[in-house]
Amino acid sequence: MLRVHAARSFRDAASSISGAPNSYPRGEAYGNSRRDQAIISLLNVLNEFSNESSLDSDTILPPALEDDDPTVDEKLQIAGSESFNKLERRIENLDKELRNFANAARQLGSSIGILSSSFRLRERLAKLLFLFRENAATLFPRKISRQPREAPIIHQWTEQRRTEKQMFTKSHTDPESFPDQIAGFAEDVVTFLNCLNEFPEFTDEAVNTSMRTFECDLKYWASCLQEYKGQFRYPAVQRYIHDLTSEIGEHIDIITVNLSMFIEIGVPTIRFAQQHAASNLLNLSTVATFFSVVTATTLQFSYQFTDGVLETSVNAFWFSSLVFSIAAAVNSLLGLTWKQAVYRSPGHKVPWWVLIWIKRSPLVFLVMSVACFSVGLMLFTYATKQGFVTSTITTVFTAITSFGLAVVSAWFVSERRVFVRYHGQIWLDDAINEAINEVIHRVLRFSLVVAMRDIIRWCLFAISGLLRRVPLKFPDMITRIGHRDRTLPTMQEGPPMDDLSHRRDTSTSACSAFTEHPTSIKGLASEDSKPSHPAIARQRFRGAVRSIIVMQQQKAGRPMMPQRIPSFDWNSAVGMSPTRPSSMDLDAIRGPRATLIPKLKTLEPVQDLSVHTALVRHLQFSPNGKYLATSSWDRSSVIFRVEDAFSIHAILVHVGGFIGQVAWSDSGTLLLTRLPRGIKVWTEDGFCKRTIERPHSVSSVVWLPANETQFFSVEGSRVLKLDIKGRVLDSYDFGGIQLHNVAVTPDGQRLLGVGPLLAAPNGMHPSRTTRVEKCIVVLNMETRTFENQTPVFNDVRDITMSKRGGNVLISFEHKTHPQLWKMELVRDTKDRGNPYAQTARLILRHTYVPTVHVDFVGPSYFGGVDDQLVLCAGKAGDIHIWERDTAILLHYIRPQAFGGDLTCVAWNHSTDDPCMLATGSHDGTVHIWRTPMWDCSSDGGSYLEHAGMLGADQHTSSPILGPPPVPGSSRGHR
Repeated sequence: MLRVHAARSFRDAASSISGAPNSYPRGEAYGNSRRDQAIISLLNVLNEFSNESSLDSDTILPPALEDDDPTVDEKLQIAGSESFNKLERRIENLDKELRNFANAARQLGSSIGILSSSFRLRERLAKLLFLFRENAATLFPRKISRQPREAPIIHQWTEQRRTEKQMFTKSHTDPESFPDQIAGFAEDVVTFLNCLNEFPEFTDEAVNTSMRTFECDLKYWASCLQEYKGQFRYPAVQRYIHDLTSEIGEHIDIITVNLSMFIEIGVPTIRFAQQHAASNLLNLSTVATFFSVVTATTLQFSYQFTDGVLETSVNAFWFSSLVFSIAAAVNSLLGLTWKQAVYRSPGHKVPWWVLIWIKRSPLVFLVMSVACFSVGLMLFTYATKQGFVTSTITTVFTAITSFGLAVVSAWFVSERRVFVRYHGQIWLDDAINEAINEVIHRVLRFSLVVAMRDIIRWCLFAISGLLRRVPLKFPDMITRIGHRDRTLPTMQEGPPMDDLSHRRDTSTSACSAFTEHPTSIKGLASEDSKPSHPAIARQRFRGAVRSIIVMQQQKAGRPMMPQRIPSFDWNSAVGMSPTRPSSMDLDAIRGPRATLIPKLKTLEPVQDLSVHTALVRHLQFSPNGKYLATSSWDRSSVIFRVEDAFSIHAILVHVGGFIGQVAWSDSGTLLLTRLPRGIKVWTEDGFCKRTIERPHSVSSVVWLPANETQFFSVEGSRVLKLDIKGRVLDSYDFGGIQLHNVAVTPDGQRLLGVGPLLAAPNGMHPSRTTRVEKCIVVLNMETRTFENQTPVFNDVRDITMSKRGGNVLISFEHKTHPQLWKMELVRDTKDRGNPYAQTARLILRHTYVPTVHVDFVGPSYFGGVDDQLVLCAGKAGDIHIWERDTAILLHYIRPQAFGGDLTCVAWNHSTDDPCMLATGSHDGTVHIWRTPMWDCSSDGGSYLEHAGMLGADQHTSSPILGPPPVPGSSRGHR
């Protein structure tokens, strides 16, 4: 376009020069006439060139390319650089908060752990930022510059206030170290959190939750990235790592905000609690010192008395009191110094007995000192033969104070024990009441048992006494009565046993067909004699009831509810393309593209097929172009005959569930319809040949290339090869990948699958706010090995391969742009024994970016006879059509005023004259789009010539269907 504007300016200048009158005398205007002629000739050439360029730009370029908007590659470069710059700002904010936290934590005791861990965390952030910058500079070299392999490291957690240059080692700057660096980042985060929790005075659940979640996601990403060792210089893996910056940045933002709140609230709270504990220890030391002075003073009155036992006991207790009081004072000062020390070890690194001695010994020693002094004082009154009243009062008060001191000390100890045991759910008073109630209950139960035992013993004694008084002839009388009963005739009431069993069998005949073991009266009688038979009878009765319910449902014709297939509904990010379609060759625009653009502009809806009563889930034209098959959530599938006016060819009714997909065979004679747990095989005339029931949910069905009897069924993480009779011929396991769809190469040797990972290789799962990893996998069906595994960040919807192979179209969920990948066969370096061994490798070629924001629906598809187009539909009803090999938008259909949102789109591959596509909508309507037919046999001209939009001298070879253009033949670039 710049060249066009320049040419127009030259043309204006030429016209002005040629048309201006010569006001200078001859020989004075120019000194050289040849120079004048050269300038005029040059201006004329530029004028003609401008006219030709204007005609080309006005007639060939689509509306999206007429303005001076940045190209697709430029947009992706800008978006990628903005994403990295955002991550850099987030890391800088976190580094700033870590510095502020380190400065604030210096005033706290035992801050060396948190200072060192924050420094290591900052150092890890610097290394990761360097790796992410190198990765982004490789993807977006025009927007992001590389950083020199050295970084300043400020030792702010030590006493050295200096900055030194530390060279990054080769292992830190190697892209292959990404998994190790991310795993190390997770360890540094956990270490920082553990050091933060070493301050029991304040605990922030927000900080703990955010850091634990970040740790879980970091370990998940590190484990997933371990699978791509040796591929971190591939563009696909580099783009995936770059896409991770958005989720890593979100975690960093949350931690930054929570850490800022911790600095504002937590650090002052911890400082106040530590100051309060220090003041308590200082007061305890003061009291212990004062009490040691009192004890030393009283010893002056008793140390000379060593004659009797009482005198010796007094000195022993008072000397012990003096020792304990001095120990309490000294340990209080020791604990105060230890708590205020910056370089003390964290609590989990100190032996338990050291912690107990420092924290508990001052108070324990002071209590023991007081107790010994009180006992010694009591004995001192008797040793000095004080009066009775004085001795008695001293003894009573000493006993009361000692008992109270012991009870209160036991209460304190018990409170801590109950809190630790029950995690603060009940208090000590509740525990005491429960213990008392338990004791009372046991006592009452024991008393009741004893009373009942006595009553039973008395009753047995009374009965035995009565039996002793009975005459000895009583047993003989009982024997005679028994013989008399045996001679009596028996009477049978009701029908005979045979008739009863017959009626029993007749009444249970309806249930006997659904139960395994029919029962009879005789069998029930024998079962009642055993204690376990009633349970078995109840179980059989329940089985019979269930069988009757199932039989009634089958008679009523109630369909089985389909199993829900899990979906992933997350926001998606902008994809990236390594290609640079920033320049367009005008010669390449001419040819088939020049024919397609005006032809696609004539696409218009020509017919609405209102057959379905619910959402149209999927539709597909047959390869021969004769039929269009649709599937809907109204449990029906319709085959339309493709004619000038579409007509219904057959209606396929399904009673077993919703229809998720239709798939034509290569010849167009067989049709597969996919149900939630089954597959139906139909002929083109609507005859159901086979219904194949599957034990697992079926997510996709794909025909084998050039095969009319075999197809693939995607079930979970396995792909089963079935024939049209339902027999399983082979099975391919994709490990821990939940497959959404698969594609088969034209040679039938490789399977390409897309889907999310069920779990990381180490078994970990991401947090609820983090997406699971998705990937594209290439499986060699002969060797049953994975030849390539490429990660993708966004939620994958579908995968499609072109007819001739090599081009793979990936569709994503919602607003993520479709991508075209190229599958290449390269030499397998791992198989050194076979120099001819080949392996597959995927390379991203294009990302198809629409002109407006689109919420895509359904999979994207190839279009055209040779799959030279790519088309996708938006939920609002807009349709985008790109050229496959250049990612140039050829046509954009604006949203239409249909009855409902679009759900899917399909292209008729059998012919490009006319171009035909079909779209399905939410209200069940199928819209047919078609271009007008034209006759090209009259003069061999193109469609553009017939439309009066292109001259006859503007036919060139096509880069798609014809030979490639000669380098340098392009006369203009955008």
